[in-house]
Amino acid sequence: MPIIVNLDVMMAKRKISLGELAERIDLTPANLSILKTGKAKAVRFSTLEAICKELDCQPGDILEFRNEE
Repeated sequence: MPIIVNLDVMMAKRKISLGELAERIDLTPANLSILKTGKAKAVRFSTLEAICKELDCQPGDILEFRNEE
């Protein structure tokens, strides 16, 4: 898939665990894990906004497009 999720990188930079981030943004750890591993088919803007607010980052820090030709 050409969309790469770099959530684990941002979480490591901010020294925050999956469980802690999930609690702070009111999401289940299982759902956050699905997003983190790139297995999610979609992400709500409200979820992306909450993650960006909590990690003090931009959506482009979390999501990346790579053209696979």
